[in-house]
Amino acid sequence: MIRVLLLIIGYCCGLLQTGYLYGKMNGIDIRSKGSGNSGATNTLRVLGKKAGLIVFLGDFLKSLIPCVIVRSLFGDSEGVLVYMLYMALGVILGHNYPCYLNFRGGKGIACTAGLILALDIRIGVVCLAAFIAVVAITRFVSLGSLFVTTINLIMAIIFWKIGWFTVGAGFVPEYVILLAVITALSYVRHRANIVRLMNGTENKIGQKKS
Repeated sequence: MIRVLLLIIGYCCGLLQTGYLYGKMNGIDIRSKGSGNSGATNTLRVLGKKAGLIVFLGDFLKSLIPCVIVRSLFGDSEGVLVYMLYMALGVILGHNYPCYLNFRGGKGIACTAGLILALDIRIGVVCLAAFIAVVAITRFVSLGSLFVTTINLIMAIIFWKIGWFTVGAGFVPEYVILLAVITALSYVRHRANIVRLMNGTENKIGQKKS
């Protein structure tokens, strides 16, 4: 019951479509421009750096804050990390597939970043450094985003295996599966980007969407 409730609450938090709302404030449906999604990267391309930063922070916080609240409520439980993952998964699903916008939302990377920081600041620092390095070298935001979600999956499992994360024995299968699902969602939402990366046609940061 707790898991279902966390998913529902998370989904409702994810429905706060920062990019869509910011676009409407500027007289456009952000999903009708650029790549067609309502995330921070598309907002950056269409409306500029300030808009991109505002949208990123909104999407980041709508995941970070609920996850931190879950940690504070269930901090003494061996399943606290699993409960955080359920909350984050709900947020990402709400962000990616908002029911009131015909299930057309963003790609969930800023929301995943909120989860990462809530899980462990060390993972957050490594992911941030990797994102900056990949984007600086390749200028592909999509590639940097996929690196972040993959690194989070690997490090979160390593931290559990070496004892830095406490996950009760009964929660281990859920812990691994939820991490894998959240990572897989980022790849699913970036499938068009992956095809363009493979074909050499992916747009680079600073390049207008063709």
